[in-house]
Amino acid sequence: MPLNLPDFPWDALQPFAERARAHPDGLIDLSVGSPVDETPPIIREALSAAGDAHGYPQTAGSPELRAAIVEWFARRRGVELGPANVLPTIGSKEFVTGLPLFLGLGPGDTVVHPRVAYPSYALGAAVVGATPLAEDDPALWPDSTRLVWLNSPGNPDGRVLTTVELRKAVARARDLDAVIASDECYAELNWSADHATPSILDARVIGDSRRKTIAVCSLSKQSNLAGYRAGFVAGCSDLMDEILGVRKHLGLMTPAPVQAAMIAALADETHVDAQREVYRARRAVLRAALEASGYRIDHSEAGLYLWATRKAPAWETVARLADAGILAVPGTFYGDETHVRLALTVTNADIDRAAHRLEEASS
Repeated sequence: MPLNLPDFPWDALQPFAERARAHPDGLIDLSVGSPVDETPPIIREALSAAGDAHGYPQTAGSPELRAAIVEWFARRRGVELGPANVLPTIGSKEFVTGLPLFLGLGPGDTVVHPRVAYPSYALGAAVVGATPLAEDDPALWPDSTRLVWLNSPGNPDGRVLTTVELRKAVARARDLDAVIASDECYAELNWSADHATPSILDARVIGDSRRKTIAVCSLSKQSNLAGYRAGFVAGCSDLMDEILGVRKHLGLMTPAPVQAAMIAALADETHVDAQREVYRARRAVLRAALEASGYRIDHSEAGLYLWATRKAPAWETVARLADAGILAVPGTFYGDETHVRLALTVTNADIDRAAHRLEEASS
């Protein structure tokens, strides 16, 4: 029996990609958050040095990698953990879509996710026959809830949840005896403060218990490692042990050279700080151009996107931008009818070109 999966939304964007590509000066693709800047040499060197990977890697991660993740959480997130609280993943998307399977969820179970959200949370529910529910208000989460997804900073809208909001969500999940997982892949790209955004594992959120609580992290964006598929999760040791057992059976192992590269990436803050400033500069240019062209930017306090609206239907805005040779993603892909998402993951030159085209289109 085929899986009852939702349509792949990006197929609907192809006509607008062709429309934008027909611009006399070509396409500027702001639809995909895939890094364009180089992977730092220190990480590439670590990968290369570990190239003699003749044996199977550990699904749990090497002791050195787990120690590096623990140290990173203490240094960057203010969270104290032990090796039993962390696991590497093959990027973050496989974990997001796979978590309902790892937890043994199925028909009759509800998976809650944000109202405005990347489709992967609902997809993971669909794969196991669970019911996805887009709902931000914890008071409206039903008794059938077995997994709650939070996303802070949010994709697509860049919304950041406060420790108060996180604590309220955790309290409700505990009332329901549900697992609560926070997708925190953009935490280091915080534009509203000089530190990372709050983690669900912060003691101000969970108190003295990590029970049934998970944080999901990625090096794809902060370290330009999208092609390495380098992610990791942390939280409740009982859950980590349960998930590890399933992952062993499924053969979900992070390659040994990637594990070595992750250790190097986690230990070095210099490249993260430098990349953050690159994105900050691009964001400032594109935001100013959008606002000068009549767009309003909502949320976008963190992350790699600007969440923009002209108070018009999202597809109408996508078409308007395509005529200027700019490809954006409609908010309809994420549960919103009036916003578009524009990525900062293009070169400085392309950001400048996009700003110029926006100016021309509005004049």
